[in-house]
Amino acid sequence: MNTFGHIFRVTIFGESHGGAVGCVIDGCPPKLKISTAEIEKELKRRATGQSEITSGRKEDDKVEILSGVENGVTLGTPICMIVQNKDAKPEDYKNLEHLYRPSHADFTYEKKYGIRSKSGGGRASARETTARVMAGVLAKKILQQTGIEILAYVSNVKNIETEIDPEKVTFGAIQKNEIRCPDEKKAKEMISLITKMKAEGNSVGGVITGIVKNCPIGLGEPVFDKLEADLAKALMSLPATKGFEIGSGFAGTHMTGKEHNDPFYQKKDGMIGTKTNNSGGIQGGISNGENIVLRVAFKPTSTISIPQETVDDNGKPKTLKNVHGRHDPCVLPRAVPIVEAMMAIVIADHYLRAKSIF
Repeated sequence: MNTFGHIFRVTIFGESHGGAVGCVIDGCPPKLKISTAEIEKELKRRATGQSEITSGRKEDDKVEILSGVENGVTLGTPICMIVQNKDAKPEDYKNLEHLYRPSHADFTYEKKYGIRSKSGGGRASARETTARVMAGVLAKKILQQTGIEILAYVSNVKNIETEIDPEKVTFGAIQKNEIRCPDEKKAKEMISLITKMKAEGNSVGGVITGIVKNCPIGLGEPVFDKLEADLAKALMSLPATKGFEIGSGFAGTHMTGKEHNDPFYQKKDGMIGTKTNNSGGIQGGISNGENIVLRVAFKPTSTISIPQETVDDNGKPKTLKNVHGRHDPCVLPRAVPIVEAMMAIVIADHYLRAKSIF
């Protein structure tokens, strides 16, 4: 339930307002240089309180590496890392402990386990994604040695959508603004909408586009571990996700076979490529050497301050109001590094599985 991967294997733990969150990584190759500063730099990209359009929770996210690293170098043994929760405020949820918040995991967790964390969603909180980002830094380290680059960016918020070519997106362009959209004009519109929703006590969702550049041919293990299947599972395991598509995705259903097929050709360097990329870089569950392009849909943040109708744990009708927790009016800006982390974990795992053929 809490472990992902085959060779590069990540186990995560911790609750939103518990003592700490963290991860254990098995299968990380030895002799990789890594520092807490590198990991903390990436954690700052997903951190709360980084702008006016994110949650006001203030966590310093100082990383403690408990095992698997010596003198800044990985040993090839299990790596355990934790981040202490310093700004947890379980008291903010005292008035909600007997209420089922709409579209949260309160009801389902309690019915499944007979108990639930009543402080900010516990295990279902996006706070657990801190551990995923930590593991993602190690996965990116593995991929950097091969020239593989992982990028993600906000491509639409509600009905505001950028048509920027994902193949041309750079990390610098993504980081230029607080929404992490490389289209400056659309980014301003997105920020304006999110600011409006925050003022109203409401929320919005949208889509994050991910791209894997310089992916080698041959990653993916059909039939149940197809590369896109593992990417889908990894990304749909993230909090607030409600949709996944790769390549042409659902738009491909409006095309004919002739329109959708990606013709092969020989490049100037003698390598074989495709003239189009409706397949999204994966055919038959195996990477074909083209860039992998995918999209993940995130719902509007479930916690809003507008009064809502619900029931308590005895089924009696109640009005949910006076919500005091610190929440994002839109999860997308902070979800970008989390999407990158899960993409990196999948690609690194499949790279290590297929390494013997390269």
